[in-house]
Amino acid sequence: MTSTEHILGIDIGTTSTKVVLFKLNGEIVGQHAIGYPLLSPEADVQEQDPEAIYQATVQSVRAVTSRYPEQAKSLIGLSFSTVMHSLIVVDDQGQPLTNSITWADRRSAPWVSKLRQQCDAHALYSRTGTPIHPMSPLVKLMWLRYEQPELFNRAAKFISIKEYILYRWFGTYMVDYSIANATGLFNMHTLDWDEEALDLAGVRIAQLSQLMPTTHVLSSMTPEVASQMGIAADVPVVIGASDGVLANLGVGAIAPDTVAITVGTSGAVRTMLASPQTDKQERLFCYALTAQHWVIGGATNNGGIALRWIRENLADTEVDTARLLQKDAYDILTAIAATIPAGSNGLIFHPYLAGERSPIWGANARGSFFGLGLDHTKAHIIRAVLEGIVYNLHTISTALQTAVGPARSIRATGGFAHSVLWRQMLADVFNRTVIIPESNEGSCFGAAVLGLYALGRIPNLEQVFEMLSETHTHHPIAENAERYQKILPLYAQLSESFAPLYGNLAKIR
Repeated sequence: MTSTEHILGIDIGTTSTKVVLFKLNGEIVGQHAIGYPLLSPEADVQEQDPEAIYQATVQSVRAVTSRYPEQAKSLIGLSFSTVMHSLIVVDDQGQPLTNSITWADRRSAPWVSKLRQQCDAHALYSRTGTPIHPMSPLVKLMWLRYEQPELFNRAAKFISIKEYILYRWFGTYMVDYSIANATGLFNMHTLDWDEEALDLAGVRIAQLSQLMPTTHVLSSMTPEVASQMGIAADVPVVIGASDGVLANLGVGAIAPDTVAITVGTSGAVRTMLASPQTDKQERLFCYALTAQHWVIGGATNNGGIALRWIRENLADTEVDTARLLQKDAYDILTAIAATIPAGSNGLIFHPYLAGERSPIWGANARGSFFGLGLDHTKAHIIRAVLEGIVYNLHTISTALQTAVGPARSIRATGGFAHSVLWRQMLADVFNRTVIIPESNEGSCFGAAVLGLYALGRIPNLEQVFEMLSETHTHHPIAENAERYQKILPLYAQLSESFAPLYGNLAKIR
């Protein structure tokens, strides 16, 4: 590899698209991100405008190439990371008939039980690796098929946001194994579409994109699009994988005893195996990185979105203060939380504000505070929310360890990794050393590493270890860890007690 060459990692996330320009040794040269909103006219609706995401992608690439024109001339390729579980219905001209229906959309929730009645649900999960939940495009397709048949019958294709962008760039519909694996329609043992899943969804193979390995390289981009982005039309584009599996690669968590924890808007706990594996209790997903690398783990709907709820609803004063001081409001909130001792004086928060995926897989789940007393202040509430997010991650980790064995080390990434308080909290709750890799752009970096492998610039994915260094290492504080070990069983007991009540609550909301 030469230091005069570069690669772009593109990460299309839930709330923004980020483009990072890397040297081939993994060093970051520059980056740009553009955000976009979740469209939620009703509580269960969580959509996005495909055009807004497309423009964010094109404009972010353009911003980087404009800022670094010489480096842009030496690009050896672009490589994609993309959020999972999105669903867009398009017509025969490639025009969207719907917005991008995101993983967080809960309108298909009633079809979870109906799907379970129509098939051997555990066998379906074991083949596809995708838990049966409203996040799954399979469940969304059943909802559209039976509740919006006119729209469903107009569909030429059912695609993800990555497929939509690549179609605009190359005029062809292709999907990588990793994104396909997260649809609930993909048989991870045969690396092909699952016939029973397609039958349940009422979808023909012709209505889905052509399956490709995550290392597939596309070429001959539409010249007009290439010009808009300031790159040559013949620059190779690696189709890439999903953001979750690439986050593992990007932090170097590619051994079975190493766990990656990612917390952005949502969150996940994952480890990597050499072959696909599922969980007897269906608490975990299993998705492809390559045919020899499989990521097993659990995802939570409620990561940074819970702290955002605090900012938007309970922190007007703190937001105004941050504006006056020209600081990030989240920095103000975490500083306030840091004034409260570990355990929040007995206040426990279950962070299920957006329903939940792992470990409870309950679309009707809702958040709650337990133990609230007159001695608790806003600061306690803020810290309890942060702790609740981490308690939930620990519960997912417990399920993961039951399935594949104990973790030796934890590597963390995502927006939360910027917070010293959160990093230490993670070490204390898990009672493990937590390592933060130098590159906090886990999914973008993972996309770049996969791109280098696909383009033949590195011999294997293990080369990532030569490209990573540690920025922060946090060891558990014994006093805090001891307190959290007493709280975690209570958190789990409360979760179990609340679970039967969520459905009843949903009926009267």
